[in-house]
Amino acid sequence: MAVLIDSVAEPRRPRHPEKAHRPDQPVLPKPDWIRVKAPVSPGYIETQRIVRANGLHTVCEEASCPNIGECWDKKHATFMIMGDTCTRACAFCNVKTGLPGPLDPAEPEHVAEATAKLGLTHVVVTSVDRDDLDDGGAAHFAAVIRAIRDRCRKTTIEVLTPDFLRKEGAAEIVVAARPDVFNHNLETVPSKYVTVRPGARYFASIRLLQRVKEIDSEIFSKSGIMVGFGEQRNEVLQVMDDLRAAEVDFLTIGQYLQPSRKHHSVMRFVPPDEFKELAAIAYAKGFSMVSASPLTRSSHHAGDDFARLKALRTSHR
Repeated sequence: MAVLIDSVAEPRRPRHPEKAHRPDQPVLPKPDWIRVKAPVSPGYIETQRIVRANGLHTVCEEASCPNIGECWDKKHATFMIMGDTCTRACAFCNVKTGLPGPLDPAEPEHVAEATAKLGLTHVVVTSVDRDDLDDGGAAHFAAVIRAIRDRCRKTTIEVLTPDFLRKEGAAEIVVAARPDVFNHNLETVPSKYVTVRPGARYFASIRLLQRVKEIDSEIFSKSGIMVGFGEQRNEVLQVMDDLRAAEVDFLTIGQYLQPSRKHHSVMRFVPPDEFKELAAIAYAKGFSMVSASPLTRSSHHAGDDFARLKALRTSHR
């Protein structure tokens, strides 16, 4: 039996106690196209130092992103606000589950400070789910956006938010702070929600993305899914249609990677050629931008992608 250990907390504390009772799931061997090098570069070490110095969490580390070596070498990081403990227990996710602590009122300034020190021209801010908060953390997102705007006026801002399920008015609070990109990931197809994302509701997530465009049609919207959970091709195509109906601009599709034997199994490693086919279909369905590959993640190359997306909109006017 494999148990993930949180090396930051006290020794031998299980990282995912809510998953400890689950039977071990099979682990498929990774194909050659999914392998990445261990992060050891000077740029990676410097980014790590700045993140640590400001007491911040990153989804790069907490979610065990395979692209951390590449991104941190370029001093790109996705900040994860509101702590490192999530109120949900999604079967795919490597972020800890439990009762989170209180919000840190100094966190917005710390994020802005790290953004300045890293010299980020585009910053991505995400969070754990905070179902314990009345607004799901929407006001904290807004405070972080404002702090970055005050400190780094030329930096563009992308938020990757939770679904704010049953948090009336949360979308309005975040959109009012004027992020440049509003991202919320669907993660998987509707039929897999019960086993993969049990605390969420597919159509509530679609409605959140639709509501963002209703509030401010100028904000770029973005969403992503992972494949490899056992979904059917036609289900992926239906997700594309649902996102286009919600006027989502940018779609990401990546391969699900199993964090441990206690997480949902990888049912299949999708070959690169299939990702290319899905990208072609998504463009045909009307997305302005699509990123689809085995190692695609929501925040991977986010700055470059935003610049291209903005240029596309300008050229079409």
